[in-house]
Amino acid sequence: MTADPATVTADERGTGTPAPAEPGPRQRPARTALLTTVLTAALALAALLSAGIGAYGIPLGDVLASVAHRAGAGGHPLDRVAESVLWNVRLPRTVLALLVGASLGCAGALMQGVFGNPLAEPGVIGVSSGAAVGAVASIALGLTFAGTWTVTVCAFVTGLVTVTLVYLLSRAEGRTEVVTLILTGIAVNAFAGALTGLFVFLADDAQLTQIAFWQLGSLSQATWPKVLAVLPCALAGLLLAPLSARRLDLLALGERAARHLGVDVERLRVVLILVVALLTAAAVAVAGIVGFVGLLVPHLLRMAAGPGHRFLVPGSALGGALVLVAADLAARTLAEPAELPLGVLTALLGSPFFFWLLRRTRRGQGGWA
Repeated sequence: MTADPATVTADERGTGTPAPAEPGPRQRPARTALLTTVLTAALALAALLSAGIGAYGIPLGDVLASVAHRAGAGGHPLDRVAESVLWNVRLPRTVLALLVGASLGCAGALMQGVFGNPLAEPGVIGVSSGAAVGAVASIALGLTFAGTWTVTVCAFVTGLVTVTLVYLLSRAEGRTEVVTLILTGIAVNAFAGALTGLFVFLADDAQLTQIAFWQLGSLSQATWPKVLAVLPCALAGLLLAPLSARRLDLLALGERAARHLGVDVERLRVVLILVVALLTAAAVAVAGIVGFVGLLVPHLLRMAAGPGHRFLVPGSALGGALVLVAADLAARTLAEPAELPLGVLTALLGSPFFFWLLRRTRRGQGGWA
């Protein structure tokens, strides 16, 4: 019986170095290329539909013509009302949905890779609950130091501060254990929830309405300045995340094996937690709490293309953007003229689907492994 070359030890090979290890099953390049093409095409179509569909309908041809005209590539301008609706209302909202969805999807893939746990999502490290404390406190206390940006700034800062606190509290002897990090996150999330409840108790009726609107998630206040505020954080995180794909694949073998293969596990974990915090804090600050995007999208792509992070990380960004653009379109059109809360819609659709996914996986494999 011949040993698998990937499992032959250094002594058996007669060399002083271990055999190269493959972190997981090889993904078929054709499949990942096809999935990337499909996701990109679907995202482009969803973005066009989102820009054109609404109370004031704009034909897709006119959307393309106006965009081409603004880009100096031909086309033609629309009438004054259509041009204003498209560029001041629809496109900022569509682009913001794209950035927020990509950030949450990518953050979810990173979290599941860092923790080696399919239930991990950005909220585990306290960024969402921390951002909620800042936003709710700024509303309840009537803070206005940054004008209309006060809630966004407070949510972003407290989200990052909470993640830093979770990391520092879970660190001991120069190392951070995954279990300790998760348990610390649970404790900090509970404390942040209590603080949020306290500020809700102190708020008046008008403030309660604003707090509820923020907590349920929405992109109805999207503007180009908000897009520009999220853009640097989203781009930085989305560009840094794929650079760690191979090390995440090695980490999937276990911490000891990853260290043996040259991965600085602690440094990798710190860097990726910071990337996740940056992506999620920026997304939550402008859109409120939108759940299940970072949890479900990586699962779906893992089922379709395997566990390799070289596709999973950028693919989750594409998938997250597609899901949120489509969800936002549904949120503002399904109950016209009313608008459904975005976070409520994603939870209503995401939780039954996740339950089905859990049942399917356990039935087929006896667990998540």
